[in-house]
Amino acid sequence: MTDTARARKLADRIRVVVAETLQRRIKDPRLGYVTITDTRVTGDLREATVFYTVFGDDEERAASAAALESAKGVLRSEVGRQTGVRFTPSLTFVPDALPDNARTIDDLLAKAKAADAQVRQASSGATYAGDADPYRKPGEASEEDQEAEEAAEGPGAAGSTDGKGTPDA
Repeated sequence: MTDTARARKLADRIRVVVAETLQRRIKDPRLGYVTITDTRVTGDLREATVFYTVFGDDEERAASAAALESAKGVLRSEVGRQTGVRFTPSLTFVPDALPDNARTIDDLLAKAKAADAQVRQASSGATYAGDADPYRKPGEASEEDQEAEEAAEGPGAAGSTDGKGTPDA
C-alpha cells in the first residue's frame, strides 16, 4: 500500500534539498541558471524524478543537463543525508516542457489576435443586410399586420368570414 501523502512530502523535500545544494555546493561552470520546477517520487519511494528548466539557449541547456548528470551522486547523497529515509531514492533529471508549452500557447494567442484584427478590419465598413434591428418590439405593428387590419376593417372586404372560418354567402 502506498502512502501518497508521504511521497508528496518527500518529493517537496527533495525539491528543496536539490535546489539548495545546486545553489550552494555544486560549482560546475557548465551549470547555467537552473530552476527546479517539480519533483515526483514513486509510491515505493525508490525513484525521484526532478523536473528543471534552464534559462538560455539550447547549448546552455545541454551543458546544464550534463552538469546535473555529473552531480547526481553528490545530490543523491545530500538528499539521503537531509531527508533521513531508509532508502535514498535514485534521482532522474528531466527538462521541464513548461517553457516550450508556454511559448506555443503565446504563438497561438498571437495568431488568434491577428485573425480577430483581420475580421474586425473586414467588418468595419460593412452594413447590415436587412434592418439594423430585425426583431419586433412590443407595441409595434409590422407592415403586414397593418395591411391585414386595413383589409379586415373595410366594408364588404374580400375574404370576410362569418366568424366560423367559412366565407359569407
